Amino acid sequence: DNEIISSLPLQMSLYFNVYYFPLWWISTVIILYMKYPVLSDYYKFIVVTVIILASLIEVVRLYLGYMGNLQEKVPELAGFWLLSLLLQLPIILFLLFNESLKIQPLERSVNTIFAVFLTFQVIAGFLALKKMVNQLATHFHLHEFDRLEEYPLPRVYSLGREESAFPATARGPY
Repeated sequence: DNEIISSLPLQMSLYFNVYYFPLWWISTVIILYMKYPVLSDYYKFIVVTVIILASLIEVVRLYLGYMGNLQEKVPELAGFWLLSLLLQLPIILFLLFNESLKIQPLERSVNTIFAVFLTFQVIAGFLALKKMVNQLATHFHLHEFDRLEEYPLPRVYSLGREESAFPATARGPY
């Protein structure tokens, strides 16, 4: 009846990601500081914007992931999943595979780990979201069924003949 449907693998991944994110952020900012003079002007703007966006999105994403998974809230978990799949994963893949950014070995390794975290969280988040939605739909249908049993219909139809809920004397001349 009160089965816990939170995803343990997703929660563990979120937990480790909370501790990994500051390490990623510090290493990314240090590498950006070191390679900033050799980047072209438009890549300077793009990289700074992408790192600021990725940092803000990551804080919101991790919060929604924790709340959605631990409290079994579908909207928060769906928001986490959408932010992961549509915003954060493309940003990290851009930082990982765009060779015009003059990618350094440390940068490639921290972004690869981050991309693995994100890929796992997208898959685990989808499975957890699917399980939560199915359980909520089941609870909804069972609740509606219980309401039908509490309040039976006044008229019952069986075998093509209408029967009234009133006694035979109150029905009339039939």
